[in-house]
This record gives sequence, C-alpha cells and structure tokens, in this order.
Amino acid sequence: MITHRPHGIEHPYATSPDQRVPVLPLAGEPVRLGVVASPDVTSIVCDWGTTTLDLSPGHGNGADAAALAGGEGHLSEAQAKSLGADGGWSVTTPPVTEPIRYRFRTDNETTEWFDLSPASWVPDAGQVRGGEDRVRNVEWLVSAAGVHRARFVLPLQPDDHLVGFGERYDRLDQRGQALDAVVFEQYKAQGKHGRTYLPMPFAHVVNGGWGFHVRTSRRTWFSSDRDALTVEVALGDEPIVDLGIYEGIPNEVLTAFLSEVGRAEELPDWVFRLWASGNEWNTQDLVMARMDAHRDLDIPVGAVVIEAWSDEEGITIWRDAEYAVTPDGSAHKAAGFSYPADGAWPAPKAMIDELHGRDIKVILWQIPLQKSEFSTGQVAADAEAMVRDGHAVLEADGTAYHNRGWWFPKALMPDLSVQRTRDWWTEKRRYLVEDFDVDGFKTDGGEHAWGHDLRYADGRRGADGNNLFPVHYAKAFGDLLRSAGKAPVTFSRAGFTGSQAHGVFWAGDEDSTWEAFRSSITAGLTAASCGIVYWGWDLAGFSGPVPDAELYLRATAASTFLPIMQYHSEFNHHQRPLRDRTPWHVAETTGDDRVIPVFRAYATLREQLVPYLTEQAKRTISTDRPLLRPLFFDHLDDPEIWNHPHQYLLGDELLVNPVLEPGATTWTTYIPAGTWYDVWTGDQVPNGLVTREVPLEVIPVYTRNPDRLAGCFTAALLQHASG
Repeated sequence: MITHRPHGIEHPYATSPDQRVPVLPLAGEPVRLGVVASPDVTSIVCDWGTTTLDLSPGHGNGADAAALAGGEGHLSEAQAKSLGADGGWSVTTPPVTEPIRYRFRTDNETTEWFDLSPASWVPDAGQVRGGEDRVRNVEWLVSAAGVHRARFVLPLQPDDHLVGFGERYDRLDQRGQALDAVVFEQYKAQGKHGRTYLPMPFAHVVNGGWGFHVRTSRRTWFSSDRDALTVEVALGDEPIVDLGIYEGIPNEVLTAFLSEVGRAEELPDWVFRLWASGNEWNTQDLVMARMDAHRDLDIPVGAVVIEAWSDEEGITIWRDAEYAVTPDGSAHKAAGFSYPADGAWPAPKAMIDELHGRDIKVILWQIPLQKSEFSTGQVAADAEAMVRDGHAVLEADGTAYHNRGWWFPKALMPDLSVQRTRDWWTEKRRYLVEDFDVDGFKTDGGEHAWGHDLRYADGRRGADGNNLFPVHYAKAFGDLLRSAGKAPVTFSRAGFTGSQAHGVFWAGDEDSTWEAFRSSITAGLTAASCGIVYWGWDLAGFSGPVPDAELYLRATAASTFLPIMQYHSEFNHHQRPLRDRTPWHVAETTGDDRVIPVFRAYATLREQLVPYLTEQAKRTISTDRPLLRPLFFDHLDDPEIWNHPHQYLLGDELLVNPVLEPGATTWTTYIPAGTWYDVWTGDQVPNGLVTREVPLEVIPVYTRNPDRLAGCFTAALLQHASG
C-alpha cells in the first residue's frame, strides 16, 4: 500500500512523509514528492509526465521534530512521533515549468493521477480594497489553477515600530522580523520559534500614526526591513484583499479595530483574585486538600481550576460517575448520575457548594474534541451521534475529520461554526452550570483544525475556517454560561481576530525558566495591544521541575500586577517528586522558608488590588486604553521607552517593571514623564533612569496617585513582616 497527499497532514511548520514540498512551487522550481508505503513495498516509481522517476526510502523533514515538541513534557514524545518518517519514500523532480500530472506505482499498485501547476508572481490579477494611499507594489501568485496569494508593500518610516499581530512572545516591536498569522499549538518555547496560539493580522505602526488590519481569517505573512512592511495573504475564491487602515494615535487605532471585530465585556470582580490549579489534582480529596492548605496558611484564593475532573472521553461526566448511557447521544441531566463513595469524586456538587461557601469559584477544564476509538459506552454513542446528526467538522470528501495533531489524536471535532452544533455540544455540559453551579470553563486546546479543505457548516473551508475555530469555541461556552445567568468566564489559550469579545486568556504551555518568564510578559503586552483585556500566564511556568524560590517569587510578584494571577502545573504521571506549583510545595522542594510568607503577602496584596483592577477594567472597556498597557500608549513621543520593552502600565496609575533576571539585587526602571512615587516607600522619584534595591519581596512599582493605593502596599509589607 502506498499513500501520497499533496498537502500532507498540513502541519503549518513541518512536512509529513507523504507530502509534496512545496505544495505550490514557483515556475522553474523542483519539488520533493513523498509517499508512505507499507513494509512489503520494495520499489516505487513516479510517472512524472512522460518521465519515470525512481523513489528512494527516507524522508527529509522540513522541521526539527524535537524543537516542535518543546523538550521535556507529557506531549513531547507524541509530537515528535507524529512527524516521524517510518515508511517514507521520496524523490526530487526536475524543475516544474508548466502544468504536469504525476502518479506513483509499485509492482501491484498504482495511485490516482495528481495535477500540479507551477505559479508565478504577476501584477494586475486582483484587487486590494482599502489602503489606496499606502499600498505599493501589489503582486498576485497565479497558476493555471487560479490566483492563490496576494503580496504588497506598506512603506515605513525609519522610526516606525510595529506592535501587535496578536499574542507574540519573542519581542514587543516586530520591526525587522518575519512572522505569520496562523493558530498553532507550539508546545513551549513559543518565543524561540516565533509561533503563537493567538495570532491576528492587525498591528500598530507606532510613531507613523496609523495601524492596519488585513480583514481575513486565512493565513497571512509579514516581513519588514528599514523601508517597508511586506504583507502576503492567502486568498479564497476571489482575488480580493480587504485591508483596513486606521489613522491616529495607538488608542484611536485600537478603538477603530475593536469597533469592527468586537471588544471585551465587563467580567465580575472575582476574576481578579488568585486562581489555583494543578493538572494532577484529579480527585475531590486532592482538590479540597489544596484548598484547605490555602485556608490553613492564610493564603487567599479566589478560584480553583479543576482540569482532571472528567473521564477525558467526552469531557462531560465526572470520572467514576455511574449512569445509564443515552444511546442517541443526548445530554444527561444531573439526576441521571450517582457518585460512588469510593470514587474519585464522591460528591462533586457538595464539593462545589463548600468551595462557594469559602468564596472560591470553580472552573472546569474542556477540550473541543470527541474521542472516537471506543466501540461501547457513552463516548461511542456521542461519537456516533456527532457524525450521524451532522455535528462534526468534515473532510473534503464529506467524511468526518479526525484530529491530525498529537493531542487527542484521531478524535472527532465538533463543528462549532454554527449555532445548532454549539447548542448540541454545550447542552451536555448544561447540568454542570445549572445544577452544579460551576462558574466557568477552561476552554483549552482550540488549535486542532488542520487542513485547507476541511468543510464547516457555515460554508467555510478549512483555509478560512480553521483560524476561527477557537473564537467559536469560546463563544459557545460563554453563551452557555450566559444562558444560565452567569458571567461568560471562559479561559482560553487559542484565539484569533474576534476573540477579544470572549472571556479570559492565558499564555499557554511554558517551562519554568527565566526565558519563559520574559517571553510571557511580552506575550501579554502584545495581546493587550490587540484588545485582549483579561490575560495572565502560568505563574513561573507550568512544565518541568519545580522552579527555584527566586524565579517563583519574582514571577509571583509580576503576576500580582497582571490582569489575571494564577498558578498551574503540568501532568507528570503522578511521579515523585511532585511538580505542584503551590507555594507550600515550592517551599518544601526548594527548602526556602521565604516562599510561603512572600507568596502570602502578594496574594493578600492582590486581594487589596481587586477594586482597582475592577474599576480599571471597566475603564478599559469603555475607552479601549489597555488594562495591561505598553508604554507607547501613554508616552508616544518618548523614544527611550523602546529600550524598556518589559515595563508596562497596569491601568492608569501603576507603572510596573518586573525583575526578569536571576541574582538581581538592584533593578533599573525608566520613569517616563509625569509625577511618580515608589509604592513601597511613598517617595517621589525623578524622571529618567531610577535604580532601586530589589530584595526578593519587592518588585519595582510606581504610582501616579500615592494616596489612593498606599494602604494596599502597607498591608502587604505588614503581612510579609508578620510571616
């Protein structure tokens, strides 16, 4: 048996052994043709037009599988394996100069014919709508099959800065960089590889006094040099690019953009309290033990995110629950479940009630996939119903799409592009909200749509529907919560243009390293520049060994001054030593007795800051001035701010400069124009570079209004001093 797919698995950054590379060659360019063959195949030839080419075993992968896997972690091995070359054969063709057909043969099998037309960049093959005064050098990638891409130039001035493009981990200013906009699950090291869960084809041209938005959900590419930004856009059925140009200062640009794509809505004040979670908190006893420890150590906590609560087959039923299967895949009611006393969750409703009694909200984990490898039970009935009743994303041939990625491989994916499936999918979770009183959902993993020709029920194909999947996903769960009278608190890592209107976001998977700390701060600032209001990260990273006390407490201090403060830890097969990121476990693991009192002081300070954050979030939503705010929004005419890309404003009154290097005893902050006071001392500080001592319990923070928040910081100092 031999298999060839011209587009392969459609991993956006790597090739698969059965792929044509490049899929669309330029005229005069050779291609590498790959096939996957069963072990009994001993020779393969390719009929290349009138020429016969011999294939050789082996496959040169276009990317480093280990780098894509992100190093150590529970997903690494699966990711690397998915890009393996077992059974791969390949051949490099002569240069392609005209349309050609090809096929593959063995001694007893012949594939279908495949058509290939080379492409060339030509002028005057389409239309760019908008941006007439700025757009230059428009070209179109054309083959005998049609017009595939557009490419054009936006001139830049020497002192222009490019900020935006969604959540970006590598740098605040993308001037001089090359990047693209495609939703992708890069497992760790996003900054190193320049990839993101949450891209947007939108950016500010700071100093130039404008911004732009490529109004497309298809993949886009951007590169810039000293003179210009080059934009490349994948096209659909029509050779048209819709380009929005917004004139004005950054706040005006952001307002114009959000008025088109949607903006955040005000969420309840509890989202600004500390969130706690660990992937291995997989029983009621463990969750309550962690919350008991918070109580006993007097460390305030506002929400617990329970990841490992379900059977992880359909992500709708508490593990070990007893119930009757609904053969038609219809939703259960709360009364249809019973919970054995010796099960993982003997009384989940009582647990949630008790947590609510302690003023702790409950958020449950979700994944937008349906396992398909089971032949019996509710998971099998649900999978059958998804396909039978037309709720699955489809392949081009009308069969159900099975996830091509490494996480939940081969699972079905619900077609959340239409309301009927959003309702069907969320109805299975309704009892959790209406009867169990769950407060929100961690809408994890919205990056699994791979394939340019997938079919969505809203009429889109994969090339223009895949990036929108995480937007529909968060909307579906937000609407479920609203329908039950609750705030739409979703907690997502993936998104695209339009995600601004849907809940809370975090920066995704990262190691506990200083490099990840720095890149996560950058990710928050770039996301905020694109209108994401409620944003956080896994404090000090969630993967790998427990961070040392210095990294953990520096990250704790920084997270206290971010819109969302939360800690989390990765699944590690329950091996010893545990990898929980709870402050008491970090203290025990590191042997550092400063961890608990300093963490407690910052968690207490965070409680004191909730009214300020609530007020400032409301102001952000009404004015579009970011809550987590890069300095260029307020100090546009000050070139020095670009030398301090990790400093930011939190609301209108706080200037924050996280300590991002190990071993620091002093830390220098650039104090921009205005009157500023050190929050810890109350002393006024001069404009310009100011260096202060930074013992482990201190993060440099300055305020415009020392009287308003002084009590918060005094309380934190007293809390720390009391141990």
